[in-house]
Amino acid sequence: MASTLIRKAPLVFPATAQHTATVIFVHGLGDTGHGWASAVENWRRRQKLDEVKFVLPHAPNIPITANWSQKMPGWYDIAAIDGSVEGFRKNEDEAGILVSQAYFHSLIQSEIDNGIPSERIVLGGFSQGGAMSLFAGLTAKVKLAGIIALSSYLLLSLKFADLIPHPEMNKDTPIFMAHGNVDQVVNFNMGKLSYDFLKEKGYNASFRVYEGMGHSACLEELDEIEDFLRQRLPPRAGKDEGKSEL
Repeated sequence: MASTLIRKAPLVFPATAQHTATVIFVHGLGDTGHGWASAVENWRRRQKLDEVKFVLPHAPNIPITANWSQKMPGWYDIAAIDGSVEGFRKNEDEAGILVSQAYFHSLIQSEIDNGIPSERIVLGGFSQGGAMSLFAGLTAKVKLAGIIALSSYLLLSLKFADLIPHPEMNKDTPIFMAHGNVDQVVNFNMGKLSYDFLKEKGYNASFRVYEGMGHSACLEELDEIEDFLRQRLPPRAGKDEGKSEL
């Protein structure tokens, strides 16, 4: 049950200049926020994201059916990891997905409460984290700057239309989707089908394919994510004349 989940506070990389934007980046199954710390350092190395705070949440330990029900860090349960589309759609853990959705919405709201406009917040992640970012981002009731979904797929796609808010706030929000074409964990076709579904429904999604990449990330991908973040979260400090800093 949601009330029994033990959550650690996210790993936070404060902005190195005036904080005007936030990226919430979500790890995959079995990992922690620390697993993406080096990626954050990579994105910041050219000092083009100095105004951006990075928040890397840690998933709670939950039983994973595909792991013989042993507990491990996860955002929702997975019945089977066989690389197939149907394997992921089978017995989707809707209750667990909705609990994590609420958590990510709370992280977004926390940044808003701290003075960051929702249009200066990007939600993204890898694998399970990318799936949750796509789902939580598109069902958010505030307008986001962007969504990143790496090596992932759209959750609860068969009932997705019933879960989006009205009015829909992120219909035109830029979505950066990327996938390795030899991914044996989250089948490449799963990611492509999710992208095709979103494009058909009119979402502002792009889909980057990395030849020869499995269920992982590469430097080229990390650089393209940095470019996406720089486009979506350009420097803003000092541009709002007449507004005092909090």
